[in-house]
Amino acid sequence: METKENKKICVITGGGSGMGLAAAKYMPKDKVIIVSGRTVKKLEKAVSELKELGYEAYAHACDTSDRQSVRKLAEYAACMGEIKNVINAAGMSPAMTGQEQLLRVNALGTVYVNQEFSKRMNKGSVIVDVSSNSAYILPKFLINKKVYALAETDEEKFLRKLIKISNLPKGQYEKAGFAYAFSKNFVIWYAQKCAYEYGQKGIRVVSLSPGLIATDMGNLEKESGGDLIPYTAEQRMGTPEELGYALATLADERNGYLAGVDILCDGGSINAKNFKKI
Repeated sequence: METKENKKICVITGGGSGMGLAAAKYMPKDKVIIVSGRTVKKLEKAVSELKELGYEAYAHACDTSDRQSVRKLAEYAACMGEIKNVINAAGMSPAMTGQEQLLRVNALGTVYVNQEFSKRMNKGSVIVDVSSNSAYILPKFLINKKVYALAETDEEKFLRKLIKISNLPKGQYEKAGFAYAFSKNFVIWYAQKCAYEYGQKGIRVVSLSPGLIATDMGNLEKESGGDLIPYTAEQRMGTPEELGYALATLADERNGYLAGVDILCDGGSINAKNFKKI
């Protein structure tokens, strides 16, 4: 009989729908799945779907932009058993909110998830942080790693500096889009930073950058981000199932030598300039 002490826990933030829920459905059945997000009804529906597939699954509300909320989620997961996998798929897009909230959820939320969970994880465990191919479109001269480092030492200064830079475009949506790109570029940088810090404890950290995916959030961005679709190899959006499988594969402990890198899973749109006339 399995006890709490030998249960293996997989936590998926943003697991109520989209690629997060799809990832849960590709995890091994010996994992206890905890899906988290802000909308309880959505989480309950996700848990019901997972249970129908034979998983032991639970829901736990969490706002990743709030460290205390993330800490409670991590404590809850640790009480359930040994945390083996964390997939941080929670995030917001420019069509959903403004600059500050994008940075709080996408960037600072990654700091909170990685820090709070790593304290409660052991050798052989994995953290996968979800970024975006938008991280690759920023002009390199605007990226300042010293500003990124402020996320761990002075959050308000970190926000002020990135909001100031993201105010360069004229329109509000464009400003939000710039903040989004910075937040996701930060995720890649921070996941790599954590990989080398947590690697000393045997915790593997890696990130994945999706392109435009046919989720509720992706469809909101299709009007403005859809211009990248013709530059994908197959000229289409990705599916939640495809990204879910990629995330589950990255989070699998057997993929033990894949760390400190970002996996660009965008149908080839960022690399299209090398092979197509743009």
